[in-house]
Amino acid sequence: MFYPFRKILFIFLFNSSLFLLLIIGIQNNSNKSEVNLLIDKTIDLPIGFIIGTTFISGSITGSLLNLRFMNKK
Repeated sequence: MFYPFRKILFIFLFNSSLFLLLIIGIQNNSNKSEVNLLIDKTIDLPIGFIIGTTFISGSITGSLLNLRFMNKK
């Protein structure tokens, strides 16, 4: 019962700490780029921020999918 809750809490805390470290580390980055979305372009964002947020969102998605498939067994 408490195992899925603890796992979700760990996922949230781990990825939040990664995001916090990303924000702290990206402050002095001068390499910026735009992201082309389907409708429009974003503002100039640091390349490290784009890569970091992609990694963190993939980590969250992969962890939650793993949790979902583990509950089906």
